[in-house]
Amino acid sequence: MPSLSNSPVIFVRNLTKTYRVPERESGLGASLKSMVRRSYQDVKAVQEISFSIQAGEMVGFIGPNGAGKTTTLKMLAGILYPSEGAAQVLGHIPWKRETAYLRRISIVLGNKSQMLWDIPPLDTFGVLGEIYSLPAAEYRNTLDELVDLLGMEEVLKKPVRNLSLGERMKCELVAGLLHRPAVLFLDEPTLGLDISIQRRVRDFLCQYNQRYGVTVLLTSHYMADVMALCPRVILIHHGKLLYDGRLDGLAQQLAPFKLVRLTLNHGISTTNALDLPPNAEIIEQENSHLTLRVDREAAPSAAAYLLDKLAVTDLTIEDPPIEAVMDQVYQEGNV
Repeated sequence: MPSLSNSPVIFVRNLTKTYRVPERESGLGASLKSMVRRSYQDVKAVQEISFSIQAGEMVGFIGPNGAGKTTTLKMLAGILYPSEGAAQVLGHIPWKRETAYLRRISIVLGNKSQMLWDIPPLDTFGVLGEIYSLPAAEYRNTLDELVDLLGMEEVLKKPVRNLSLGERMKCELVAGLLHRPAVLFLDEPTLGLDISIQRRVRDFLCQYNQRYGVTVLLTSHYMADVMALCPRVILIHHGKLLYDGRLDGLAQQLAPFKLVRLTLNHGISTTNALDLPPNAEIIEQENSHLTLRVDREAAPSAAAYLLDKLAVTDLTIEDPPIEAVMDQVYQEGNV
């Protein structure tokens, strides 16, 4: 493993996590049999994944449910031990759970809460300030800045049980950032939030990253989160790494086609009346608007053909929406 001076902030090599899961058939007989002799199945949640992340990067860690995203984050945060492989974060081995390491990271889980239900957020923040031994002035300045960035002054003195989901998530972010971590692991931070609050959380994370250079590894099923925050994505499926690179290169690598959208100066009567390029496929049509799917390499020649053969008033060539590309990957399981 490289020395700290030359290593990235997060360094992962062949990281693997295997769970031994008990299994049995249904029915009373199988239940009684399992009391005497259990059978187990090894389930590989994460399989030999490797990647590295530099200081200040915001990286999207994406994949379908059960892909191994949260398991990986928990290993890097020191919550789980790996079965095999190695990792360093900030020069520390995460699962040793050294105090010096835990003081420099934070993990925020969208489906878990560290806020105490019956007391106001201010009380929980005060407890966290004591846990991290934050000087009073530093604690107050950090809290005031986070509250201002998130626009949540009005919720600080209300019991957490009376807050909306969006307000609680803002509190989770404040709780996770009070000690100014150098690395932030975010697992579904906008889960269940409405569009307005999602946008507010994204804006906050972007501003915070730009201001303090925090390194962020983000998992989310909302591709809008990833597209807004993460120039780079790491894609895993069935515990295996499928892609590591720029988000804008994902569609180019995964989708062998482009979309050609055109508007004609007259309505579309029948598809048979249109003179289309070879191998072009109509996927949408309405009035004078038409969308074709063509091979990526053939897109320029297809556009020239359409402009020559049809009365076109507008034409654009686009990559397919990233959501459609990801749906294809999740269904097929490969790149």
